[in-house]
Amino acid sequence: MDSVGLRTEDVRGVRWIIFDRPEALNALRRADIVEARALVEEASRSLDAVAFRGVGEVSFSAGLHVEEFVDLTPELARGLIGNLEAMLEVVRRVPIPTLCAVNGYCLGGAMELAMVCDVRVASENAVFGMPEIKVGIPSVLDAALLQQHVGLSKAKEMLLTGDLYGTAEMDRHGFLNKVVEPDRLDEEAALMLDRLTRHSGTALAAQKRLFETWQNASLEGAIGASVDEFARVFESEETLTTIAEYATRLREKKS
Repeated sequence: MDSVGLRTEDVRGVRWIIFDRPEALNALRRADIVEARALVEEASRSLDAVAFRGVGEVSFSAGLHVEEFVDLTPELARGLIGNLEAMLEVVRRVPIPTLCAVNGYCLGGAMELAMVCDVRVASENAVFGMPEIKVGIPSVLDAALLQQHVGLSKAKEMLLTGDLYGTAEMDRHGFLNKVVEPDRLDEEAALMLDRLTRHSGTALAAQKRLFETWQNASLEGAIGASVDEFARVFESEETLTTIAEYATRLREKKS
């Protein structure tokens, strides 16, 4: 299911979606976005996690290719951004863990992808930014999450200036889970994925649903949904088996 701009590798239960247009800083076109959405949906039915990576050390992805914006009408613009919205929503809601392994430039729509992923591992050479304002358009869609990642003041600065920021600054503002040397990015991403996928799939899916609920509900609604999810997981044999195995290990440690 490879396209001109994407490669995929399924490794030890993880689907790697690899942006592969280094001559264009791995910038994404409409067809790449549509296919990425389909690849994530497919992975959610049989695999344990989805991870994103860019080819080379220069760029994770420069986001939507600027040529996609040329000569757009309001109607065509709505269609283009709707494709990106659909892809980001699938990544945000998918019931398995998601990870971005960021090398080099991570800009615009690609940074929004990083925002919706559960975990972000970045190399020391990564560069982040939301430069849409410099192109003449606002940052939209899941840029709404940026203030939750870095705080409102920093989010406004980033979105209104369109400036670029290094790994150290983004890590200082809490955006990143792990910062590593460039030659250790793949290794550390794999270690993180192992930590994310070693648990019950039922519990992981429930936790992912709750993240989405907590983003969109009042405190009272979020707590109510939590009670429902807690009860719901006990419908699964996997939950009962996992609890029994955990209890057995605890008894063995005490004996």
